[in-house]
Amino acid sequence: MEASAAKAPSTLAKASRERRDIVSGEVMDEARLIRFVVGPEGQVVPDLARKLPGRGLWVAADRVAVETAAKKGLFARAAKAKVQASPGLADQVEMLLRRRLLSALGLARKAGDITSGFEKVSSAIQSGKAAWLIEARDGAADGRRKIMAMARKQQSAPRVFGLFTAEELGLALGGENVIHTAFLAGRAAERWAEDARRLEGFSPLLPEDWREEPIEAKREP
Repeated sequence: MEASAAKAPSTLAKASRERRDIVSGEVMDEARLIRFVVGPEGQVVPDLARKLPGRGLWVAADRVAVETAAKKGLFARAAKAKVQASPGLADQVEMLLRRRLLSALGLARKAGDITSGFEKVSSAIQSGKAAWLIEARDGAADGRRKIMAMARKQQSAPRVFGLFTAEELGLALGGENVIHTAFLAGRAAERWAEDARRLEGFSPLLPEDWREEPIEAKREP
């Protein structure tokens, strides 16, 4: 009985993090899902932080899944009520995820988990401390190629994110013309990675016109 009792909290904790996708019916970890709630006027509202009041309506963090739920009335079916889901709901989720990631970068900078600049980022990569290499979308290709080639040589290469402009990164990190940034490994980077993986279901994390072979070709399960 002691062994069973010891396992129970772990089992309950795991179960509390799993939800059923209203589109596929699959039960999966919350980290792979987007929570929605019904707003006061009957509209479907994304709840990325999973804190809004009301019954949660869970959909896989995937553009096709969210669009399917909106088009086929699956939110209304799950809520057992008449609700309105905007045709642009998936675009709204993508925009909110981008904002959330930028905001988290600002908090991470204040906590000392972010470093920027070619030399500092290079040092973080070479020392194995970089969990993510965040490159400005509009940065010079030459500098990007050099730092990404450096990252590829590491035994545990950082993943690469390239959707934000230098201006967006500068505003988030309190600098100007921020091109190269490293998110240092740790719990903050792990939390950031969760939202980055959710965003990946709505938009590739690297621009299509980047010709380099992406470091993160192997997606995490």
